[in-house]
Amino acid sequence: MTEPVPKLVVRTYAPARRRWLLAALALLGVFTFYVTYEYGRFDGGFDRLTTSQREAESRVGQERLEKQNRELRVKLAEFESEEVGQGRERAEVAKAIGDLQAQVAKQAQELAFYKGIVEQGVNAPEVKIQQLRISAGDAPGRFRLRITLVQPVRSDRSVDGVISARVEGEREGGPLALDLAALTADKRAEIPFSFRYFENIDPEITLPAGFSPERVSVEVRSAKKGVAPVTQTLMWSVE
Repeated sequence: MTEPVPKLVVRTYAPARRRWLLAALALLGVFTFYVTYEYGRFDGGFDRLTTSQREAESRVGQERLEKQNRELRVKLAEFESEEVGQGRERAEVAKAIGDLQAQVAKQAQELAFYKGIVEQGVNAPEVKIQQLRISAGDAPGRFRLRITLVQPVRSDRSVDGVISARVEGEREGGPLALDLAALTADKRAEIPFSFRYFENIDPEITLPAGFSPERVSVEVRSAKKGVAPVTQTLMWSVE
């Protein structure tokens, strides 16, 4: 029996070409997947171009808002700086006005003072209370009477006399009047004076506890006979 003759098959072995083919198939698959994905999004209403345009518009809007925000912060800083400057200017103007008012008041007092000195007249009193004020003392309940005496008529001689004061008010619901003897530490009822042109007298008084002052009266009596005393009353007001 004759044995069959084996067949010889010749195959070409090309591993590099096989790898390139596999790589091409893989890229084709990825590209196919991407095209299918984009088509699905487009078919579902997603427009990549429109989305990119909206993103660009959003970035432009955000940049515009940030720019406006920076400009507003700069304006706010300028406004705050201007407000501080205006406040400082208002304070300086108020201080200047206060200084001018104080100077005007001082000049008015000096004018009245010198006017009283040079005033002449037969019926003018020998002594005049030019000024009467009340100022706070160094402790609660302590006050100082500021009394300025002048000669309303020009004279080459001195004028002598005494001055007394009385504070009227209420205590425990009833009226009460206190003289210098009850208000001063040295218990003096009268304070002597002697001057040619003017004199400042400022006795310190102490009000008792529970006493509510309402007014103060000052009386000036000249030592010269026949001269009527001069009296002035001031509502209680502490400077």
